Amino acid sequence: MFQSTQELLRSMTEPSQTLVQAASQLKGDLIVLGAGGKIGPAMAIKAKRALQAAGSQAKVYAVSLFDYPDAPASMRQAGVEVIEADLSDPDQLARLPEAENIIYMVGKKFGTAGNEGDTWHVNVILPYLAAQRFPNARIVAFSTGNTYGMAPLSSGGFCETDSPRPIGEYAQTCLGRERVLERCSRQNNTPMLLFRLNYSIDMRYGVLYDIARNIQEGRPVDVSQGVFNCIWQGEVCEYAIRSLLLTSVPPEKLNVSSPESFSIRWAAMELGRRLGREPVFTGQEGDASLFLNCQKMVRLLGQPQLGVLEMMDMVVDWIKNGGETIDAPTHFETTNGIF
Repeated sequence: MFQSTQELLRSMTEPSQTLVQAASQLKGDLIVLGAGGKIGPAMAIKAKRALQAAGSQAKVYAVSLFDYPDAPASMRQAGVEVIEADLSDPDQLARLPEAENIIYMVGKKFGTAGNEGDTWHVNVILPYLAAQRFPNARIVAFSTGNTYGMAPLSSGGFCETDSPRPIGEYAQTCLGRERVLERCSRQNNTPMLLFRLNYSIDMRYGVLYDIARNIQEGRPVDVSQGVFNCIWQGEVCEYAIRSLLLTSVPPEKLNVSSPESFSIRWAAMELGRRLGREPVFTGQEGDASLFLNCQKMVRLLGQPQLGVLEMMDMVVDWIKNGGETIDAPTHFETTNGIF
């Protein structure tokens, strides 16, 4: 198990041989736009380590306003070039260096209710501006399974070919982001991939952390959202970087999470057993939930290496030992699309 955040980051950013091979096929520099969130620092560091291992001299730039103050230092230490910039400022956007590869991670979810205009600005206007700024790059753009809506439990989860039915303004803006990027891709002949993720986790945040923390603190676990998928953050980073080689015009669409879906109630019982506490439940499972079918991901990029039981062990060990946390609840229980 990991003893510190630094050890965790080193592990998450260790590139596999498959990733190093993919990095050797990338031509030109790489920019991670929106690198200051939960996943961005690990993404930039992992890309840099993979390129270095492949013998590439390509630069990796991390661009953000940086939510977490320690992130820039850890990235610089790994050789990533950090740029603090506001993408809504045309001058700052124009001054960004040229790059052949873009991983686009800018987005707004929580705080949407009551600030809908800001969410539309961040999730729809900014990706359009970024795509117009980098028309000649490959772009992997982070999206979300929320664009689909709720899938019947009997369906096996939404596939990339299913029509979106977003619930609430956050999900609507995420579909808006996809639509404007699709237009830019066709207009500028820009190869793209829409990276529909639900949910990334590590020991400091995520749906398993949220469930375990509720149990540890005696709060009920809401099972209204009956099932979920989740995937280790280190594998999210690997798949996103490798997805640069899967971009196309019009954009490829890719669901990213665990190939299996899991019951919230089952996960709470497993986590409770590890914590030595009996979980308390609230809510009632319905006949539909937000979950994904990730068989296309498995076919194109392979099976994730870290299973849910291993992730549970790691999360519980981290909580028991008072590990650092990221204050970013998933609100996994939300079924009405209001964040």
